[in-house]
Amino acid sequence: MVPHYPVNDFGPLMKGMVIGGVGIVHVFLAQFAIGGGMLLWYFERLAQRGQEADARRFVDGFFQVLVLISFVLGALTGVAIWFTTIQVGARTIGLMLDEFHWLWATEWVCFSVEVVAGYALVRCGARLDNRARSRLLALYATASWLSLFFINGILSWQLTPGAPPGEGRVWAGFFNPSFWPSLLYRTCVAMALAALAACVVINTLDLDRDRRAALIRRASRFGAPIALMPVLGVWYLAVIPADSRSWLLGGSMPMLMFVGIAAAASLLVGGYAIIALLVRRLYVNGATATLLIALAFGATAAGEFVREGARKPYTVRGALYSTSIAPDEVAALRKSGATADDPYPLHDAATYPTAQLARGAKVFRALCDACHTMRGANALVELSRTWTDDQLRLNIAKLQHTKSFMPPFAGNADDVEALVQLLEWERADAPHTWPERATSPEIARWLDEAGIR
Repeated sequence: MVPHYPVNDFGPLMKGMVIGGVGIVHVFLAQFAIGGGMLLWYFERLAQRGQEADARRFVDGFFQVLVLISFVLGALTGVAIWFTTIQVGARTIGLMLDEFHWLWATEWVCFSVEVVAGYALVRCGARLDNRARSRLLALYATASWLSLFFINGILSWQLTPGAPPGEGRVWAGFFNPSFWPSLLYRTCVAMALAALAACVVINTLDLDRDRRAALIRRASRFGAPIALMPVLGVWYLAVIPADSRSWLLGGSMPMLMFVGIAAAASLLVGGYAIIALLVRRLYVNGATATLLIALAFGATAAGEFVREGARKPYTVRGALYSTSIAPDEVAALRKSGATADDPYPLHDAATYPTAQLARGAKVFRALCDACHTMRGANALVELSRTWTDDQLRLNIAKLQHTKSFMPPFAGNADDVEALVQLLEWERADAPHTWPERATSPEIARWLDEAGIR
C-alpha cells in the first residue's frame, strides 16, 4: 500500500516555487553565515597578531550584522524550508531521515553549537581575553562549516546516492559521488559571500579611505577561492548521472538557461573580485559591493534551481519519484488506480459535477500537483491547451516518454480518462454540467507500451 499524506494547496503558486523561494533565501543566508564565521576568525587572528590595526573594529561591527541576518532570518527560513518541504514531500523527508537520522541529528548539534557560540560572543566578547575570543570564534566557524558538511552529504545523496536506501551503507551513501565537489563549491561560495558582505560593512565604518582600503584588501584575499568555482562546477557536472547532465546542458531549455544565468552571474562576480580587487587592488565602495551581492544572490537562485531540477524525475535518485511513489510501486498502482487508497476528501468536492471529474481531481492531487498547478504557475491547463483529447490521453499514458524528466503515470486507464476529462472541463471554464465519458480502450494499450520505468 502506497502511503498518502495530507498536503496543502498553495493556490496559483506551484509547490516547488514555494519551497524554492524559501530555500534559496535560506541557502544564501546559511552560506553567508558559514563564510562569515570563517572570515571573523581570520580577521580576529590578524588583529591579535598586529597585522591589521582596524581588524578588531571590523570584527565587532561585522559580527552584529552576521548575527542579526543569519541567526534571525536564517533560523526563520530554515524552519520554513523544512515546514514547506514536509507538506509537499513528506515521504522524501521520511526516507532521508530513515537513512541518515544520526547524521542529521549531528548536523543539528553543530547548528546548536554555532548558535550558542555566536550569542556567547555577542554577550561576552568584549570582556574576553584574546585567547578566549579566538577559541570562541574558531568554535563558531568550525561548527557552522560542519553543519554544511553534514547537510551537504544528505542533500547530495538525493541526486547521486552512493548506496541505495535501506541497505544500511550509511557512509557510502553520505560520501556519494557529488559530495566533495558540492561541499568544496559551497565552501568557496560561502567565503566569497562573506568577503562581499565585508566590503559593504567596511564602507560603513568611520575610517578614512586608506584604512578602509586596507581592510577591503584583506577581505578580498579571503574571497580568493572563488577562482576555483569553475573547476568545481565542471567536476560536479562530470559526476552527476548522464541523463541529468544532458538536460542541464541542452535537453531542457529552461534548465540550460538557468545554468547559463548561474555561470554568467558567478563569472561577473568572480571576474570583478579577481581582476579588480586582487590583481588591480581597486577600492570597492558600498554600492558596488551591494550590487555584487545581488549578482551572487542571482547566481545562488539559478544554481539551486539547477540542483533541484537535475534530480527529475526523482526526489531521491532511483528510489522515489517526484510524485512520492517508489518505482516498484507503479505496477501495483496501474492495477488498483492512483487514488484507490487515498483517504483524504477533496476540500472543494461539491464543485465537480460528476464523480469522474472528482476522481480526476484526486488523480491530479496525487500525481501532478507536486510540480504543477491547474491554472497558476506551470499550469496544466495552459501546457495542454492546444492538445486534442487523444493527444492528452496518449501523452499522459506515456508520460515518461512525453517528457523524459517526468515519472511514469502511476495509475490505470480510468485514471487517465478522469484526468483528461478534468482538463477538458477546466479548459471549458468549469461549466455546471459535464457528461461522463467512457474510458478509451486504447489507453490501457498505451500504458502497457509505456512500461513502468
